[in-house]
Amino acid sequence: MDQKKLFRSLPSVNDLLNSDKISELSKTVGANELKNLVQEAIEDARQSILSGDITDAGEVSIECMYQDLLSKMDDDRVLELQPVINATGVILHTNLGRAKLADSARHAIDAIASNATNLEYDITLGERGDRYKAIGKLVSELTGADDAIVVNNNAAAVMLVLSTFFSNKEIITSRGQLVEIGGSFRVPDIITSTGGILREVGTTNKTHLRDYENAINENTGGFLIVHTSNYKVIGFTETPDSKELKKLAEKYDLPLMNDLGSGLMLDLSEYGLGKEPTISQELQNCDLVMFSGDKLLGGPQAGIIAGKQKYIDKLKHNQLLRALRVDKMTLAALTETLKIYRDPEKAMTEIPVLNALTVIEDKLKERAENLLSLIKEKTSFDAEIVAGDTVVGGGSFPDVKLPTYLLSLESDIPVVKLDKLLKYVKYPLISRVHDESILFDIRTIDDPEFDKIITDLNEIKK
Repeated sequence: MDQKKLFRSLPSVNDLLNSDKISELSKTVGANELKNLVQEAIEDARQSILSGDITDAGEVSIECMYQDLLSKMDDDRVLELQPVINATGVILHTNLGRAKLADSARHAIDAIASNATNLEYDITLGERGDRYKAIGKLVSELTGADDAIVVNNNAAAVMLVLSTFFSNKEIITSRGQLVEIGGSFRVPDIITSTGGILREVGTTNKTHLRDYENAINENTGGFLIVHTSNYKVIGFTETPDSKELKKLAEKYDLPLMNDLGSGLMLDLSEYGLGKEPTISQELQNCDLVMFSGDKLLGGPQAGIIAGKQKYIDKLKHNQLLRALRVDKMTLAALTETLKIYRDPEKAMTEIPVLNALTVIEDKLKERAENLLSLIKEKTSFDAEIVAGDTVVGGGSFPDVKLPTYLLSLESDIPVVKLDKLLKYVKYPLISRVHDESILFDIRTIDDPEFDKIITDLNEIKK
């Protein structure tokens, strides 16, 4: 059929909107959005006719346009913020929201979101209060810091510290610590954007204490340690630790700041995760330590600055703090997360990130067998259990691979197509694709998600 006839066969906007099946869609997306989708569908059809992809009038029938609208609505649905199942084997997956919250943290959000709160109201005095007072006290209890404040992420924490103490001042940092984090944010750029003057010392693999000392001059503002949590340099390497730099900082009466990044509260080395500095260890040597709330700490997205009182007080008077502060729900979730750390044994089971990091292999195998049984009994799919590795993610423990068990899904559906289908089901399932196989990593899947996976698989027609 020639293009002119195809264009004449295209239904109008009104034809589509007045169709019984299509008009029903307004109950889902609203009348205005449905009209927009209809106009998009007609324009897409026009372009397909021009390109030769559509050659038959049947391809632009109302029924075909209806199916196209359903597809567009599905595309819009999966773009919305919603829960997904993380089966990737990356525990702290930045694209999937990083840390899952403990039950008590989730309940705290619900309670605070549904009621008026004493966010900046001192109930005992009956007057305006400090939103950071309670959280500062709790961080101090757990880490030994004098006080703490919370901003919206660790990059914001670093920016606030730099703008407060290093504007027009030189900040001495090892060249081997000038890292780039997610989204192409680089430490040198953050330093200069806040008015600081970067003074690099040492080389990529070796920086000596004398390098720091030789760089000190009348315009030196202090030292910045950046923990290289998202990569490792191995072999011929050396750099002073915070204990060594503390002595130098005290000698010249200069502040020592530490961008710790991931925010490890408990030593996890006994679980095969390697030796990483904890918050309390670094606070013994540094004036301020900055770390994330939603990585190894296992809480909501936040940047926490903890340390000596005189430095925290100055941060509280920086006007930038108001732009970077967190809301009541973040503070509620973070408070409940931190409370769990009062009992380290309890933290290992109740904080999802720590549980995923430390669960024993026998338990993982048992859970994999349970999910395999459900798939075989309740779906038309089959699967097999294979051994594999999980990574921590989130710029944490970059050289660690944790043993895990994966379910390799067996299907006649091509892997690329099946992977896409799994993202368009009721509970979008983000899997791992490897060697032409769809894999579900049991270490990053929670038991309550098993039934959701069964629902998803039953939505897919084999």
